Amino acid sequence: MKIPFNKPFIVGKELFYIAQSVIQNSQLAGDGPFTKKCQKWLETQFGCHKVLLTHSCTAALEMSAILCELKPGDEVIMPSFTFVSTANAFVRCDGTPVFIDIRQDTLNIDENLIEGAITEKTRAIVPVHYAGVPCKMDVINDIAAKYNLLVIEDAAQGFNSKYGNKFLGTIGNIGCLSFHETKNIISGEGGALLINDKKFIERAEIIWEKGTNRSKFFRGQVDKYTWVDIGSSFLPSDQIAAFLYAQLEESEKIINERRRIFNLYLQLLAALQEKEILRLPCMGNDCQANGHIFYIITKSLDERTKLIKYLKEREIYAVFHYIPLHSSPAGIKFGKTFGGMEITENISERLLRLPLFYGMTDKEVIRVSDSIKEFYSH
Repeated sequence: MKIPFNKPFIVGKELFYIAQSVIQNSQLAGDGPFTKKCQKWLETQFGCHKVLLTHSCTAALEMSAILCELKPGDEVIMPSFTFVSTANAFVRCDGTPVFIDIRQDTLNIDENLIEGAITEKTRAIVPVHYAGVPCKMDVINDIAAKYNLLVIEDAAQGFNSKYGNKFLGTIGNIGCLSFHETKNIISGEGGALLINDKKFIERAEIIWEKGTNRSKFFRGQVDKYTWVDIGSSFLPSDQIAAFLYAQLEESEKIINERRRIFNLYLQLLAALQEKEILRLPCMGNDCQANGHIFYIITKSLDERTKLIKYLKEREIYAVFHYIPLHSSPAGIKFGKTFGGMEITENISERLLRLPLFYGMTDKEVIRVSDSIKEFYSH
C-alpha cells in the first residue's frame, strides 16, 4: 500500500463550479464571478479590509514587496528557514533580505533577534508561520511600531490558524496565503493577498490589474482606464477560483480532518518523544494551528537519511524541508545574515515531514507510525 506525501483531493462542488464558470458564466479569465465570491468569502471569514486572489502565494508576496516601495539597498528581515519566494519577492524589488535564526521550539523567526538586526535601511519584517503555527505577532508588531516598519505575514501555510483571536495573515499590514496543492485548502496553484491597512487598497488593485486603474473604471469612478503604475498579471483564472470556492465552502471540514490526523500522529508517536528518541512538533500555548504539517526531528542528518530510505522501501514517502536560504548561492549573493544560524542549520538537517493529506485513513497513519517505531526498534 503506497502512502504518498501528499494527495490532491475533491471534497465538494469543485467540478460543478468549474463547469458553471465555463457554461453559465462564460468567463475563464480572471476577476470573474468566482474570483469575487472567493474574495468576499475570505474578507468575511477573516475580517480583513480587502482580499485579492492571486495565481500563487509567490505573486501575493511580490505584490506586497511592490507595496513596500523599496529603494535599492533597503533591508527586509526574515527567517532563513523558509521557501525561496519569501526572499525572492523582495530581491526582485531591489530589497536585501536580512536572514536571522529561528526559535528552537516552533521553528518560527526568533522575535528576540529582530530588534538587533534593524538598521537605518530596514523597511519591513516578514514573519513566516511555519507549519501553520503562529509567530509571536504581538512582539513583532510592537517592534515594527517602534521603528516604523511594515509587517508582511507569509501565511502560506497558515490558512485558518489563529494567534489569540486573530487569523494568521490579518495581524500585520499585509498577509499572503497559498492554495497550492500541498496546502490545506487547494486550487492547484493559487494564493491571496490580504490587505489589513486601508492605505494599500487602491494601489494594490492597480498592481493586481497590470498597473491600470481598471477597477476604478468598473466602479464608475473614471470613464476609461489606462496605465498608471507598475503591475503585472497577478490574477488567477476564474476556473481556479471556481475550484477554490468549493474548497472554501468545505474548509471547516477539511481543517478539522487535518487536525484529527495531526493529533493521531501525536498520540501514536508520543512514546518516542517521551523516550527522547525523536522530537515532535511544538504548538505553543497561544496557538490554534491548522494541522498543516506533521514533522519529526531526528537526532542527526545520517539518521534522517536512513529513516527516509527505510520508509521509502515500504512505499511511505516522507520528505525533508528547506535548505536554509542564507547558505544558498542566491542567498549569499543577494542577502545578508545577522548573527549565528545554528538552530536553522541544525533543524534543516534533521526535520522530516510525514505524509498528511485530506482523506488519509487511520490505517495509513498507523502504518506510517508503526514503520517509524520499527525503524527505531532496530
